[in-house]
Amino acid sequence: MSARNGTRRAGRRTGGLLTGGLLTAALVGLTGCSDGTDSTEADDKPTASSASTARPTPTPTAAQDTSAAQSSPEEAVAAWVTAVVKGDAEQACLLMAEAGTGSSPAVIGSAETCADDSAQGKQIKQSVGQFKESFTPDPPTADPKVEVTEATPTGDKATYPADKISIDGQTLADVIVSNSTGLKPDQLNVSVESSKLNDAWYVTNMDFDIG
Repeated sequence: MSARNGTRRAGRRTGGLLTGGLLTAALVGLTGCSDGTDSTEADDKPTASSASTARPTPTPTAAQDTSAAQSSPEEAVAAWVTAVVKGDAEQACLLMAEAGTGSSPAVIGSAETCADDSAQGKQIKQSVGQFKESFTPDPPTADPKVEVTEATPTGDKATYPADKISIDGQTLADVIVSNSTGLKPDQLNVSVESSKLNDAWYVTNMDFDIG
C-alpha cells in the first residue's frame, strides 16, 4: 500500500505494537486507506524544549544490542525512527514494547520474537516496510540523521509530536505530509510514545489523528 494514495479522516492509537499487528493498522489510517471514522485524540504532549536541545541519533552496534540506544526516551525514539527509515525491521522490533496492564506483564521485543523467520518478526517486517515509505525524506540517504527534541517525561513515559522529530533536517510531520497526496500539515497530528521498562526505554505507542 502506497503512502501516495490520498487521505481520509482517521484517528486511532496503535496499542499492541508487538502483538496486535497494529503498526500496519496505524499506517493504513495514516495513508488514508482506512474506512475507519473514529477520531481518538492524541495524548497530551509533554512540553518540549527548543530545537537546539535535540539529541543526535545513537548508533547501536548490532541488531541484538540496543542498550546504547535506550538510556533515554529521546534516544529510543530516534533509534526506532532510524531503524524504520533504514528498513531494519529486527532493530525496530527490538526497540518496541507493550507496557503491562493489570495482571498482564510487559511485552518486550526479543531476539527470538523479532527474528526474521518468526511469525511476529514477519509481521513487524511488513509493517516497518510500510512505515519506511511514509518516514523516508526526499532525497533519501543511506545513513539518516534523526534528532528528537528533549521532553520532560511524565513518570516513566514521554511523548514526542512528529514536529519534534527530524530526519535529515526535515520534521517527521513534514516528511509524512510530503509522502502523502491531499494531506495538509494542519490535518496531521502524530506523536510517538516511549516508556521505561526494565530500566530501558522503548517505543510503546504511536498516536495519530488525521482529518
